[in-house]
Amino acid sequence: MPEGHTIHRLARAMNAAFGNTRVRLSSPQGRFETGAAELDGWVMARAEAAGKHLFMGFAPHEDTEPLRFIHIHLGLYGSWTFAGSERFHQVRAIGAPRKGLEVTSDGSWASIVPGVNVRLRIRGAEGLADLTGPNQCRVIDEAEREAVLERLGPDPLRSDADPREFVRRIKKSRQSIGQLLMDQRVCAGIGNIYRAELLFRARLDPYVPGNELTTPLIEALWEDLVPLMAYGERTGRIVTTQPEHRKIHRELNERTVPVYQNGDDDPASVPREESFYVYHRQGFPCRLCEASIRDADLAGRALYWCPRCQKRRVRKAGWTDVNSAASWAYTREGE
Repeated sequence: MPEGHTIHRLARAMNAAFGNTRVRLSSPQGRFETGAAELDGWVMARAEAAGKHLFMGFAPHEDTEPLRFIHIHLGLYGSWTFAGSERFHQVRAIGAPRKGLEVTSDGSWASIVPGVNVRLRIRGAEGLADLTGPNQCRVIDEAEREAVLERLGPDPLRSDADPREFVRRIKKSRQSIGQLLMDQRVCAGIGNIYRAELLFRARLDPYVPGNELTTPLIEALWEDLVPLMAYGERTGRIVTTQPEHRKIHRELNERTVPVYQNGDDDPASVPREESFYVYHRQGFPCRLCEASIRDADLAGRALYWCPRCQKRRVRKAGWTDVNSAASWAYTREGE
């Protein structure tokens, strides 16, 4: 399932491609036919992300506030694919499949026939986007949009996020911090990769109850999470390792790790087998202490952690983590 940074990238791509322009909507699959017909020919005023939710606002006229929204949650299998002219601001694909739309033999994006599973096609003057396999795709009004936002915890990538609410929701719960970080009512946008990596970088025991954590430690989690996710939104990749920790086990073949990211074929990118400390590295040695990374089921999701490094339960006075946000600027992948 795409994590929050991916949905923010998607919102940015949608705004660049279709923002404040009149678009045509259709549902080749037929399952969104009524919703597409209702908003066909309207202006896509703006797209925004909140955690793993995408809201595309539509208005009857340009430069007006949206009256209706298409609310999309990609889930495990949803994806967007794009095609267009040279002037069309696009990404190839966002979501589960990473294969973009293939242009026809005459080089025209306009004559691409939608697949039978396309739930929604958005077509503008310079390009199109096809949605397949979403968990949710529905037309809602402003009140319904607000209701969804109210159910979510703070999103580290939104300007209206309140870190104090993140602290409050963790400290009031007796659930483990490993469970809480995956709860979208606690923090919107965190998925399994960010959960595993954030806890390792804090050297934090994933099973400690939230109400036993100190406020400074929870604040430190947020302070580390914000630049991590901002880097992911900017590049399309999750990279949590420090440069000095990436090639220490070069003799190990970790190419079998089932994690795929945008830019995997770019030689300038940090390879995915060097991008994580613990996620999907069960059985491999820890990059810092050589203990074997472990995995277990926690509330129906796989948890990854180092049993030797991750013993911290409180934040010690004067402690500065080697992997804190302050120690890495996240400016570009090689640094």
